[in-house]
Amino acid sequence: MVLLDEKYIINAGIDWNRTIDVIEDAVRCIGNSDFSQPIKPYLRYRNLRNRIIAMPAFVGGDINMAGIKWIASFPDNIKQGVPRAHSVVILNNADTGEPVGIFCTALLSIIRTASVSGLLLRHFIRQRNPDKVKVGITGFGPIGQYHLKMCQALLGERIERISLFDIRPIDAVLTDAYDNVEVVDTWEAAFQSADIFITCTVSDAPYINIPPKPGSLHLNVSLRDYRTDVYPWFKGAIIVDDWEEVCREKTDIEMLHLEQGLQKEDTRSIVDVVNGDCLAQFPPDAPVMFNPMGMAVFDIAIGSYYLKQAPVPAV
Repeated sequence: MVLLDEKYIINAGIDWNRTIDVIEDAVRCIGNSDFSQPIKPYLRYRNLRNRIIAMPAFVGGDINMAGIKWIASFPDNIKQGVPRAHSVVILNNADTGEPVGIFCTALLSIIRTASVSGLLLRHFIRQRNPDKVKVGITGFGPIGQYHLKMCQALLGERIERISLFDIRPIDAVLTDAYDNVEVVDTWEAAFQSADIFITCTVSDAPYINIPPKPGSLHLNVSLRDYRTDVYPWFKGAIIVDDWEEVCREKTDIEMLHLEQGLQKEDTRSIVDVVNGDCLAQFPPDAPVMFNPMGMAVFDIAIGSYYLKQAPVPAV
């Protein structure tokens, strides 16, 4: 068994096209029913905003790995200069159950999250094939920062501008390397002209209530930013990673279900994107919203990918 930390992943590097390929491989395993993933439980105590989540899964195919992610999310940590999320991923040999690796870093989860977004973005760009795109990101903690890196790698010269907004000041050190990035004063300024809009906040309450740009893609990563009155604009073009996972915990999807009558059959899944090319079935001017609760199979897949990257000393 090997013990891997953030330094190991940084040294191995992030090839976004490859990590997105890994996520796509895992989606195909889901489509082939070559996976297992129980609904994840949430551990809460004292301050109920905080939670620690257990995420077990098996993913087959060439990945062929089982394991579990144990991730804590304490939103108020940022007020104390402490990272919001902390996680450990344990990988098990799928054939023997033997533990083969432990990742002690939240970076693995961050890479997984941005790579799942990248998979939707890849298929969206292939389908719509725009010459230029404007990107908006609201929330610029670690998740937002790595989404910026992913967008730069995936979109390259297609990017006309990336607009960033955060309720806290954004350190110029994080953006100076990019000529096409601007920091804006409101979320509306990042949202209104965005062809691709990404929520990476820890918002307590939804606030987005204005029309999206026609034909835009909305990667609703933080899941609690859109008010339910946006439903008419996105109706018919809502995608989820897993309905049973995402329609709970007061997510935007659950609120749309409770207040607007959204049903599972009204949505498409990430499998429909990869195996069914569902994006081609949406009208070109339809805004598309992707809502990912986070699937353990993707954490196991990304962990397996990094475990195989290079020889490491046994612990």
